[in-house]
Amino acid sequence: MLIIMFLLAMALLVLLAMGQAKAATPYSPTLFYQQPITGTITNTNGKSLPGVTVLIKNKQYGTNTDLSGNYSLNANSQDTLVVTSIGYKDQEIGINGRSIINVILKEDIASLNEVEINAGYYTTTQRERTGNISRVTAEEIENQPVVSPIQALQGRMAGVEIISGGANPGMASTIRIRGTNSLRQDGNYPLYIIDGVPISSEPVASNSLLSTSGIDPLNNLNPANIESIEVLKDADATAIYGSRGSNGVVLITTKSGFQYGTGLEARVYTGVSKVPGRMDLLNTEEYLQVRRVAFQNDEVEPDLNNAYDLVLWNQERYTDWQEYLFGGNSEVTNVNLSFSGGNESTSFRLGGTYFTQGTVYPGDYDYRKGTGNMALNHLSKDNKFQLNLKLNYGTDRNNLVGNGNLDPSIILLPPNAPSIFNEETALNWEEWGEAGLTNPFEGFYNTTNTQTKNLTSNVLLSYEIFPGLKLKSSLGYTDYQSDELWRLPARSYNPSNNPVNNSFHLTTGRRSWIIEPQLTYNKGFNKFQTEFLLGGTLQRNKSTLSSFQGSGYASEALIGNLNSAESILNAKSSETKYKYAAIFSRIGLNWDKKYFLNFTARRDGSSRFGPNNRFANFGAVGAAWIISEEEFLKSNLSFLSFAKLRGSYGSTGNDQIGDYGYLDSYQATRGINGLYPTSLANPDYSWEVNRKLEAALQLGFLNDRINLGLSWYRNRSSNQLVGYSLPYITGFTSVQANLPATVENQGLEIELATLNLDKKNFSWRSNLNITIPKNELISYPDLEQSFYSNTYRVGYPLNIGLLYEYDGLDPETGLYTVKDINNDSKLDFEDRVIIKDLNRQFFGGISNNLNYRNFNLQFLFQFVKQEGIQTNFQAGINKNVLSSVLDNNRYQRYSASFLGGTAYRNVLESSFPYQDASFLRLKTLSLSYDLSSKMLDRMNLRKVQLFLHGQNLWTITPTPASIQN
Repeated sequence: MLIIMFLLAMALLVLLAMGQAKAATPYSPTLFYQQPITGTITNTNGKSLPGVTVLIKNKQYGTNTDLSGNYSLNANSQDTLVVTSIGYKDQEIGINGRSIINVILKEDIASLNEVEINAGYYTTTQRERTGNISRVTAEEIENQPVVSPIQALQGRMAGVEIISGGANPGMASTIRIRGTNSLRQDGNYPLYIIDGVPISSEPVASNSLLSTSGIDPLNNLNPANIESIEVLKDADATAIYGSRGSNGVVLITTKSGFQYGTGLEARVYTGVSKVPGRMDLLNTEEYLQVRRVAFQNDEVEPDLNNAYDLVLWNQERYTDWQEYLFGGNSEVTNVNLSFSGGNESTSFRLGGTYFTQGTVYPGDYDYRKGTGNMALNHLSKDNKFQLNLKLNYGTDRNNLVGNGNLDPSIILLPPNAPSIFNEETALNWEEWGEAGLTNPFEGFYNTTNTQTKNLTSNVLLSYEIFPGLKLKSSLGYTDYQSDELWRLPARSYNPSNNPVNNSFHLTTGRRSWIIEPQLTYNKGFNKFQTEFLLGGTLQRNKSTLSSFQGSGYASEALIGNLNSAESILNAKSSETKYKYAAIFSRIGLNWDKKYFLNFTARRDGSSRFGPNNRFANFGAVGAAWIISEEEFLKSNLSFLSFAKLRGSYGSTGNDQIGDYGYLDSYQATRGINGLYPTSLANPDYSWEVNRKLEAALQLGFLNDRINLGLSWYRNRSSNQLVGYSLPYITGFTSVQANLPATVENQGLEIELATLNLDKKNFSWRSNLNITIPKNELISYPDLEQSFYSNTYRVGYPLNIGLLYEYDGLDPETGLYTVKDINNDSKLDFEDRVIIKDLNRQFFGGISNNLNYRNFNLQFLFQFVKQEGIQTNFQAGINKNVLSSVLDNNRYQRYSASFLGGTAYRNVLESSFPYQDASFLRLKTLSLSYDLSSKMLDRMNLRKVQLFLHGQNLWTITPTPASIQN
């Protein structure tokens, strides 16, 4: 399939090259044109506008502006030019004998609602959409120094919550669209679609201890090559994806070529990042004073066993472990090149990027990525046949430390602890060993080398059989491969334990292909417009995984060369296949551009269910009423420029479970038996279903200078697919089954867009989004007798903490106490009576975009209202706690005893450490300047932009820095 795509691409590129010269100048019969007309089209801030349409009024001739906003055509001196562009007001300019006509277009706020947005299998506009679709564009994504484009969405979309997967590049973020629907962690992933091709959003497995969140499958995508990202949220928008749209859909559209000349674009940035916030830790003198007082309070004599820091270690030594661990600078560099062009029938885009990012940790570790992309669009001369081809390929290499020695808890080491390395720059085992401790940087010389390769390709073929009726087919292929080598040399470990050189190997693969034939028919009957879509899906996925350990290498240099390994251990391999088939349809109706109805339906079949439950039906209905088009509003409420009511209801499914769960499964093993059982069969479990309801209101005021959107939603996910717990005597821990539990997510989304100022040389836009979510387990019969009795509570969110009730300081011992509710002299889950909601109470972002002549300033504030847990409040560590112990008796007295440690661990499981962890963060700040056209003409350039970008510059939070997000 890839070979066919490649040959098609090459053939069309040859056609383009042959036809380029002919298309350089617009066709125009000399019978009607006497002189050439040239000019430049800009906006009110002086920025050139590419792709603007320039036509001769009442004649079928015209052209488009090139990348510099220039145009050229032949016209009669008495003709009139008609200049149009989406987002700007149309202009008509009489030629009146002139040969040079420059045009300044003014922004048209109302026409922005006519910009097309991707709804998956069809396109719509903000004005006419019946579903809930959020959108960000290339301008908001391309300059952000992020590895995965998902990270660029933080704070920009209502209802979309994104939590970072960690501080290391390449780790998968957690994305939740309108909350958590499933009791299973792996049942809450949204559907990712890149240029019409679905890819798995499940993080890729990794052996490395630093990759507990997994690897983001979108790392290999180039953010600078993304045209837009749309997120589908409600039933009307997602039901057409059936079982794949239960948790929302993320549509990623990459850039295409231009149809008005050729151009080379280069985008380069380099920068540095560091950790700004630090805890105010004790110095050596303060720390030792606290330790001595703790022993005095406990009436215990310090000795080598319990006080090596007081008896053995240097009392004058001081190490700032925060600076030592993450005090470095992480450099980042990105180089992006793209070449695009075309004519009225064929356009293309070729691009590539190189990205590298370091870490703040000690050691030489980095992340490197290279990507390439191609887009080719062709339209036949009769405008009936259309071909769209897109290829995206990326490869990255993640070289990170391969052990947990970069655990942030290292910053809590005593300030007079011994040095990590000895004079020979080897790990210092002797001094740490004298105290009976292991070197906290054990494993420092371990390395993880993870390389991934990802190909996503799609070709869309379309043919118009007769006006309004189109037959098209989308063909997609993806190939994701990951190879990880984890090297563990003997010198990373204590030589007294006789360590050997080891390696861990992990290889994963994901291949899939998809075919989606579609038939569309659009027909208008005066004011009545109809759109019909009928399609099918046939998809095959193949996942492979193999892992093993090599041990006993003769030397460190040979680690990874299996021929040099003394033994191969724990070898495992697996291969699973997933088959999916569906038929889907859509009917879109509208009357007079005021009343809209959208019906979608899909019948899905998944190989993850048994024969009796393999197929399921999903569907939705959406409706919208543009009230502002009614005469009674036009005449009475002139300040209201736009008003729309919309609503939707429908169902989507979920089949995000393991393959073959309805069968008894076995795994091959060495020995006589050959096989042993790994799971029990259950042929009767069926689809998890999410029923979605939404009501929304959109308002525009003062000629759409102010736009307000309010959306209320309620999603109920039932028939939960989980691993049902089994007694150990069965030989299995669980069996796949449906539980009679129902999870509800409801909330309110508020979106506000304003044009604050719009002058000749200055404009200022603002966008605000706020989400107020609520998650609740509304039903779970017999929860108390289930495996989840100590995890969930009916009437509360899924993400809760079951905590002890804090009972203050013991007046006799001065230690923390928690209540023994049932007075059985022990603490267990029966004593955990405090239920703490760990979800965010609300979250959102506010962005501003200011333009002054050639200057542009953009900044985004992200805000979150939540509670968090402060764990680092030991008096021997944090100066704030040290003063509090003396001032207000909030914290327990200094103690070095076992009882003091037990009291501290108990209080961590109580309501005591929870505090307000809300924050307001300056997420992004970008300042750019476009060089003037006069300067560019001297350098023979079309556009040069200089920009300065900042990410996560500062955070305001009422809580100590130790629990900042």
